Amino acid sequence: MVPMTDPKNAAPDSTDPNLWLEDITGDDALGWVREHNGGTVDRFATGDDFETLRKEVLDVLDSDARIPYVRRRGEHLYNYWRDGEHPRGIWRRTTLAGYRSPETDWEVVIDLDAIAAEEDVNWVWGGAQLLRPDLDRGLVSLSVGGADAVVVREFDMTTRRFVPESEGGFFVPEAKTRVGWIDRDTVYIGSDFGPGSMTDSGYPRTSRRWTRGTALADAPTVYEGLATDVSAGVSYDSTPGFERTFASRAIDFYNSEIGLLTTDGADAAGGTDSIEWLDVPTDASVDVNERWLTIRPMTDWEVTTAAGAVVHPAGSLLTIDFDAYRAGSRELTTLFTPDEHRSLHQYAWTKNFLLLGGLTDVKTDLSVATPPTDPTAPWSIVPLDLGDEPVTTEVIATASREGDEFWLSASGFLTPPTLLRGEAKADGATGVEVVAATPTFFDSTGMTVRQFFATSADGTAVPYFVVGTPSETPVPTLLYGYGGFEVSLTPSYSGVIGRTWLEPGNTYVLANIRGGGEYGPSWHTQVLGPNRYKVAEDFAAVARDLVDRGITTTAQLGARGGSNGGLLMGIMLTAYPELFGAIVCEVPLLDMRRYHLLLAGASWVAEYGDPDDPKQWEFISKYSPYQNISTDRAYPPVLIATSTRDDRVHPGHARKMAAALEATDRTVFYYENIEGGHGGAADNSQAAFKSALATTFLRETLAPGGGTTGEISKG
Repeated sequence: MVPMTDPKNAAPDSTDPNLWLEDITGDDALGWVREHNGGTVDRFATGDDFETLRKEVLDVLDSDARIPYVRRRGEHLYNYWRDGEHPRGIWRRTTLAGYRSPETDWEVVIDLDAIAAEEDVNWVWGGAQLLRPDLDRGLVSLSVGGADAVVVREFDMTTRRFVPESEGGFFVPEAKTRVGWIDRDTVYIGSDFGPGSMTDSGYPRTSRRWTRGTALADAPTVYEGLATDVSAGVSYDSTPGFERTFASRAIDFYNSEIGLLTTDGADAAGGTDSIEWLDVPTDASVDVNERWLTIRPMTDWEVTTAAGAVVHPAGSLLTIDFDAYRAGSRELTTLFTPDEHRSLHQYAWTKNFLLLGGLTDVKTDLSVATPPTDPTAPWSIVPLDLGDEPVTTEVIATASREGDEFWLSASGFLTPPTLLRGEAKADGATGVEVVAATPTFFDSTGMTVRQFFATSADGTAVPYFVVGTPSETPVPTLLYGYGGFEVSLTPSYSGVIGRTWLEPGNTYVLANIRGGGEYGPSWHTQVLGPNRYKVAEDFAAVARDLVDRGITTTAQLGARGGSNGGLLMGIMLTAYPELFGAIVCEVPLLDMRRYHLLLAGASWVAEYGDPDDPKQWEFISKYSPYQNISTDRAYPPVLIATSTRDDRVHPGHARKMAAALEATDRTVFYYENIEGGHGGAADNSQAAFKSALATTFLRETLAPGGGTTGEISKG
C-alpha cells in the first residue's frame, strides 16, 4: 500500500508550531485527531436526536427508490450500486429490456463487500475499463478507504474472477495510475515506477507500453513529460476505422498539449515512437471524435483563414475535420457562441450527433448538432424539446460506439431526479422517454425556488438561488458555495438537504460566485491570481444580500463548503466573520503558504498562484486563512472536517487550522474520518454520520441563542 506520508515535506517552515500535524499517520498526530474527534462526537453526535437524524440521512442514501444510473457497454447497461445490504457496493448489469421492466433483473458482476471480506481490505470502487470489441476483460480500479490512489486488477467478465498474476493477469500496485487497453495483451500505463516517474503534483509523468507476461519494470517507455507538469500520459482510441494513439501533457491545471503518437514498426508493440503535437492553444479543451476535432478556447483565439483573421471568443465551441486541421486548414465551424448571459455547460457525442448543453443565467438547455457529410458544409443545430419544466437537464451518458442513444438526468431543488432515454435525430430527437424516476424524499409543500442577484464589491451581479418556504420573518439559512476551477453549480435535488434542513423550516441557498463556470471561462479567469479575493467578495455579497432581503439574520446564517469551497469557508471565517453565525469547513485547503508542497497541491498553482514567488505570495498571503487568524476579531463557531485517507488535499490543512484557532481560544470543533478519501466518506454509513454531524452543528449553533464564543473542543 502507498504510505500516507508526503515526501515533498522537505522544506519545513520553522515558524509553524503545528507542522507536526502534517505527519498524516504519525502516532502523535493521530492521537491528536482521536482526541478531537472524541470531543466533537461527545458534543454533537450522541443522543437520540442525533441517531434519528443519522438514520434519516442513511435512509435516503440507501433507499432502493434511488435511480440506478447506467452506462452502456455493448448490449448491457452497467450500474454501480450501494445500499444497506451492500455498503461497499455491487457492480451489476442488465439489458435495456430488463431495465425497462418493473422489477429489473440485475446480474451481479462484482460484489465488493464479498471481496473486501475475503481479502480483509476496505475496498472502495474506482471504476472499470472493458476491452473492446469483445468486452470480456476489464481493468478494475479499487482504492483503499476511498483514496485517489488505486490498485488495478484484470477481471475476466466470463468467469467472473480476477485474473491472477500467475496466470498472466495485469496487476498494478497501489498508486495514482493511468491505464488503458491497446489490445488483449497490451496496455498503456502511467504509474509510480520509482524515483523520477511521478510529477511534482504526484501524478504519472511517464507512460509505458506493457505486454502481458512481461515485467512492468521492463515495459518500454513511449512518452515522458516534465517533472513540473501536472501529469502526462498516453491513450489508445480503438474506434474502428479511426484507431490511433494520443499523447498528452498537462502543463498546469489549465494548459495542456495533445498530439498523435505514431510508431514506426509492424504493430503497436514495437518500433520507434514519435509525436505530432496539434497546433491548438494550450488553454483550450480539445476532443477528437472519429473525423471531427472540437476545440473550446479559454481565451479569445485569433486564427488566419482564407478570408483573413478571425477571432473566436473564449468559451465558444469550434469544429473542423481532424485531418484537414493537421494539414493546415483553419476554416473552423462555430457550434456555440457564448454571450453575457449564456455559456456552454457540456457537450457529448453519440455515434452520429453531438449534443450541446447550454446555461442561460444558470438554467440549462440542450440541442442536437448534426455534422455534414461534406466536412466543409454547415452543421445543423436544433433544440431538444424537453418541455417547459424549470429543472436542470444534463447529459449523463451516451453510447458513441453502439449508436445514437443518450441518457439524461432532469432534476431541480424541489423536483426529484428523472432519468430519460432518447435517440438523437437530425431534427432533434424522437422517442425521449422517462425510464426511471425518484420519489420525493421530503415534503416540499409550500416551498419555492427563487433566483436573486447580489452586487459584488466591484459591481458584478452574482446570481444565487433561495430554496425553502417563504417566511415573513428571518429563518436559519445555509449558504453553500465553491467558486473555483470553472466548476458550475446548478439546481439539483438533494433528499438529504430537503429532509434534514428544508423540511424543518429552514432555507438553503446556492451561490453561483465567480471562479465557477456558470458564465463561461471568463467567469473563472477573471478571478485568478491577484484577483482571487473577488471570489470571497462575491460570497460575502450574497451573505449581505440575504440579510438585507430579510431572508435571514447574521446570527441565523450558516455557510458550508468543501475542498476549494473549504478554502472559501476559511476566508469567510478569517476575513468576514461578522457575516455568519456558524461555518462548516470540509476537506479544506487553508495553509496557502505550503499547499503546493502537500500531496496534489502543486497541480493547483495555476488556480491560486505560486507562494514561493514573492510577488505572488504578496496577494496569496492576504487571504490565506492559516496566516490570517486574528487575535482581536470575534469568530463564529466553526466545524472543520476532513479525512485521513484524503490523498488529494492534505489533512494537515484542517488539523493545523483547528490547532491554531484553539490557540486563540476560538470555538472550533474538529472531526477527521480515518477513511473516505477526498469525498470524506468511504461508504453510505460514513457519509450519513458526517452529514448528520454537520447538520446537528448547524441546527444548534444557528438556533436562537446559539453561537457562543470562546468554547474549545479538545475531547
